[in-house]
Amino acid sequence: MSLWEKVTAELLDIIEWTDDSSDTLVWRFPRFDNEIKYGAQLIVRQAQSAVFVDRGKIADVFSDGQHSLTTRNLPLLTTLLGWKYGFHSPFKAEVYFVNTRNFTNLKWGTKNPVMMRDQEFGAVRLRSFGTYVVRVCDPASFIRAIVGTGGHFTLDDISEQLRNLIVSRFADALGESGIALLDLAANYDELSELLTQKIAPEFLEYGLEVSKLLIENISLPLEVEQALDKRSSMGIIGNLDNFVKFQAANAMESAAKNPGGDASAGVGMGMGFAMANQLGKLMGTSPDSAPETPPALPGETYYVGKNGTKTGPFDQQTIIASIQAGSVTGETLLWKQGMAGWEKGAAFAEFKMFLAVTPPPLPE
Repeated sequence: MSLWEKVTAELLDIIEWTDDSSDTLVWRFPRFDNEIKYGAQLIVRQAQSAVFVDRGKIADVFSDGQHSLTTRNLPLLTTLLGWKYGFHSPFKAEVYFVNTRNFTNLKWGTKNPVMMRDQEFGAVRLRSFGTYVVRVCDPASFIRAIVGTGGHFTLDDISEQLRNLIVSRFADALGESGIALLDLAANYDELSELLTQKIAPEFLEYGLEVSKLLIENISLPLEVEQALDKRSSMGIIGNLDNFVKFQAANAMESAAKNPGGDASAGVGMGMGFAMANQLGKLMGTSPDSAPETPPALPGETYYVGKNGTKTGPFDQQTIIASIQAGSVTGETLLWKQGMAGWEKGAAFAEFKMFLAVTPPPLPE
């Protein structure tokens, strides 16, 4: 220190701190050899405290206001210095100004996922983040526990430790709450209050007060969120059979509006119908869905011409029964859809095996 600075320090009788920073918690007043003139004026502004330290021991603490430094208002320091009587020469002491305002919008968050057991989803991994507000409520305890002998202490010097403390207690609070995973978003306020109650005593050990703590978000891993999205989509769709029918109706309407479209669209729609049908069979969720085994297709019908009279139509089983009864033979005329004219029964491949075992008519 130069001679001029020494002389200036000797003449200076006002001790104050004008804080022009946004993150300073503690600032030590610079004084040559830590000497303070008897009767010096101490100015402590709002949201500040001044702490006097003598040889490493916390002495007197001053709140906001203007104070004249005498043995009358420095009782603890006077005792430490052994002043039994009035003493008017300069005395040595360190003066620490402590910022006691609220530090807002401080961030906290989980670096690694927190494991939690949920009754519905089992073991899940959660991440969370939020903000908190902190202030120095006990300047002497804060200097004793955190600052030590540092002349300039900022919020960054302690923020990491505070974040770790919050995250650690967050895991406990989340597990003890017993709140279901899908109900967490509706209980952020309750969780925030529970977490604040857990960390408040530990912050007080440092001379700090947590005036507000907020949980802004609790999130799941991406793959779990995607699974939940699919589950939600299924819940919104509701009856899958009705949904498939609705989609098919839309597809057919689009095809009708575009008759000259790509032929692959029809193929794709057909594949969609097939897939929907198979999906409906596997899931079995539609009570009015079609049976798995379709009914028998209707057979061909036949007309019988006998003695100049046409009778029918008859199905194939009826014709076979008539062959077995002998009323229809290989010479009987038959006709079915698609034939140009009448043909003898022996010409029908579907009846040959039955006509072969039919005995000829008895001789008269």
